[in-house]
Amino acid sequence: MTARHKVLTKYRSYHGATYGAVTMSGDPRRWPAEPGIPGIVRFFTPYLYRSPFSVPPERESAAALAHLENVLMYEGPHTIAAILIEPITGASSGLIVPPDGYLKGVRELCDRHGILLILDEVQTGFGRTGAWFACQHWTVIPDMIAIAKGVTSGYVPLGGVMVSEPIARYFDDHVLWAGLTYSGHPLACAAGCANLAVFEEEGLVDRAQRLGEALGNRLRRLADRHAVIGDVRGKGLYWGVELVKDRVTKEPWAPFGRTGPSPMKALLAKMLERGTYLIGQSNVLVAAPPLVVSEEEIEEGVRAIDEALAEIAR
Repeated sequence: MTARHKVLTKYRSYHGATYGAVTMSGDPRRWPAEPGIPGIVRFFTPYLYRSPFSVPPERESAAALAHLENVLMYEGPHTIAAILIEPITGASSGLIVPPDGYLKGVRELCDRHGILLILDEVQTGFGRTGAWFACQHWTVIPDMIAIAKGVTSGYVPLGGVMVSEPIARYFDDHVLWAGLTYSGHPLACAAGCANLAVFEEEGLVDRAQRLGEALGNRLRRLADRHAVIGDVRGKGLYWGVELVKDRVTKEPWAPFGRTGPSPMKALLAKMLERGTYLIGQSNVLVAAPPLVVSEEEIEEGVRAIDEALAEIAR
């Protein structure tokens, strides 16, 4: 549509394992595939706990947008087809929630330069953050949304792309040169339709918002008990607990991108012994329970984190 050849993506991101998708990712899983496809340019995004711009929290959004505008200037806005980002940085890259105003600022930059805004909501879509899509928290409408995972609650693999009306109209008289063996598979689509009906019937999106507040409050209280917790952040039933060696210096509990034995693996094992399964990458522990989780199960899970942290500290 744009006849441009560059896509901007952010560091600390993951978009998939295919050659093109992993090239557009920003986390270490792209390294073995490099140099990858041409035309990918990366930029830094807001990180309130560890500002890459060395500014106080109230200036983080403005600094990040100024940085992005500089990248656009140096790359040439007329060469950039799209900006691809996760509205909330995914679990594997730190689960970082942007400050208010940032996504709207990105939308405005895209509009000013005729650039498409693509949001990867594979992890955050379908109620995970307490809204149908995370971009709704900031009333931002993208041109395209990548979806998967939650659309069927993981029962059957299904992925897709939601597009705006202008993009859809473009393909009324242009061929979309793409296709996969299982595209539009009837079983997967039936599972998706049935799953979305359950979402509406049981009010799972509102439930994720309500129980997410309870989960967030409990996780924040853990920070009063464990000095290893540097930051707690999230929305809905999607929370990250960042672990540090020292709260003053914010030295990470484990380095970003580290492979092999790590303290995080030991911590996850301690929680699994207590019947609680979580994921952790580098120094960020991720709590993302099913949207049907009960308050009692949330309490049990947080207790397992509490006990495991205490045991590791000993």
